[in-house]
Amino acid sequence: MTHGNAPAATPRSTLVVTAHAGDFVWRAGGAIALAASRGEQVTIACLTFGERGESAKAWREGKKLEEIKAIRREEAEKAAATLGAEVRFFDAGDYPLTATAELTDKLVEVYRATQPDVVLTHPVEDPYNGDHPAANRMALEARVLAQAIGYPGEGKIIGAPPVFYFEPHQPEMSGFRPEVLLDITEVWETKRAAMECLAAQQHLWDYYTDLAVRRGVQLKRNAGPNLGLAHRTMAEAFMRPYPQIAKELA
Repeated sequence: MTHGNAPAATPRSTLVVTAHAGDFVWRAGGAIALAASRGEQVTIACLTFGERGESAKAWREGKKLEEIKAIRREEAEKAAATLGAEVRFFDAGDYPLTATAELTDKLVEVYRATQPDVVLTHPVEDPYNGDHPAANRMALEARVLAQAIGYPGEGKIIGAPPVFYFEPHQPEMSGFRPEVLLDITEVWETKRAAMECLAAQQHLWDYYTDLAVRRGVQLKRNAGPNLGLAHRTMAEAFMRPYPQIAKELA
């Protein structure tokens, strides 16, 4: 029986720490859309707009730095809204994104404010883009600091939310293993719509569509033939840097 004065359950919380304005869409848009579709709170900590290194089309069109930032911000806001998430911008500057104590401290504040049950971020390695490992270092350090009762700052300390690394653009060169395959078929059209908000990187739309198809094939192969999966299953791949905690093997 449900009592009328019973407190509402706190929705689960997902925190995504992303180096650039487009990364969260390409690499984890399906995971974000799935969480949002279940009524969960999803917060995206977007460290930079990707204005210098991820916006070649705008530079070739003769646009200036502040104009490019505004374009990428608007794109990211539309993409996040499409996925059902909130995005917070830090404007830390890309190429290079420098890991600093100040920026890490701001992430600690986000961790404590959002109390995440799950954290998504970049993997440790990416020889093609140093901004991604920098974001990883700050995301992991802030997670640890946010657990420390003696670390200064507002908000309650957090637990130890599991961390999932989303897939980099060059997985084979970045030490990435697809350890977790997430079925995003039911939200694929939402992810694709979010991708199409990122006109500055239109060349990636088909690449990440093809990747979702390939990961979907792997998902079906590892799930077995009798689970009733869609013929065209779409998926995202993740790695886990920390042990999975379980009471039974599954």
